[in-house]
Amino acid sequence: MTLDQLDDDVVALAREYNRTSPSEVYRRAKELLNLAQAFLERTEVPRQKKRAYLAAGQSAALLSAISFDLGALPPAVSLARTAALYGKVIEHGPLQAYAHGALAFLAFWDGRPAEAVRLVRTAREFGGLGDTARIRLNVIEGRAFGHLRDQAAAEQAIGNALSLSTGTRDELHDDIGGEFGFPQDRVAMSNATTYLLLRDAEGAEEAAAATLDLLASRPEAQRPILISSQASVDLARARLLRGELAGAHEALEPVFSIPTEWRVAGTVERLAAVRTELCRSDFNGAAEANALGERIEEFTSTAAAQKLGLATPLAIEG
Repeated sequence: MTLDQLDDDVVALAREYNRTSPSEVYRRAKELLNLAQAFLERTEVPRQKKRAYLAAGQSAALLSAISFDLGALPPAVSLARTAALYGKVIEHGPLQAYAHGALAFLAFWDGRPAEAVRLVRTAREFGGLGDTARIRLNVIEGRAFGHLRDQAAAEQAIGNALSLSTGTRDELHDDIGGEFGFPQDRVAMSNATTYLLLRDAEGAEEAAAATLDLLASRPEAQRPILISSQASVDLARARLLRGELAGAHEALEPVFSIPTEWRVAGTVERLAAVRTELCRSDFNGAAEANALGERIEEFTSTAAAQKLGLATPLAIEG
């Protein structure tokens, strides 16, 4: 009964991740990880131990993801490694692949894109992966190559992600889904960031707009704030690359209304890139650019990620 409830709670948190405040996700994920680890110490029954390892690994993976969102990069890395270790103990391919993908993602945010590429290639070798898992890994690989400014490799990875469709599934990425999933809106959002790293304004604008269109087709209560806000910032930056200051301001307007607790690291760092873009000579001295820059600084000063003491900027610029 206890294991059944633990499994149910982990699945529920994964599926509610994008509609639950980051502070609440952190609290619940930490509680679930502690429960799973406590259960591991109390049982020697092989079947129960395997289920407890899986629940612990999934909880650690969720706690890693939310730690990153809250700007705590070192704990996010440590927790992703914990998830990978639990997956290895029970030989669970999808969990190991997810954790290695998370480590790859964290590596390029920490300025190590070559290491990110290596981790993605390791992740692909685990068994039992479905299409969603492989799409996610291709998207992460594309971002890593974007940081390396390898346009051909980045575009190849994007193409691989968009064309992959074998119909295979796995229990983590597909059956549980939620934060473990990787739907098309998330694919498009991440690809927009990759195009920005390549300074491809047209590709970035198209991908960011596609993200927002996909989200707009959902009921409002089901639209993930983190994905929509980051896509909006990417859309703004793409427009800045094209010299469209007014269009960038329009794209950012909904972002500025996001509650403080939803102002996570990915959004803050994207806005930092917009702030840098506004300092270009093209916009230097423009009253609208100055006003927009001040709003970005005000937004960042109250962000959830900033409150956790993020000491160094994440590597959105590579």
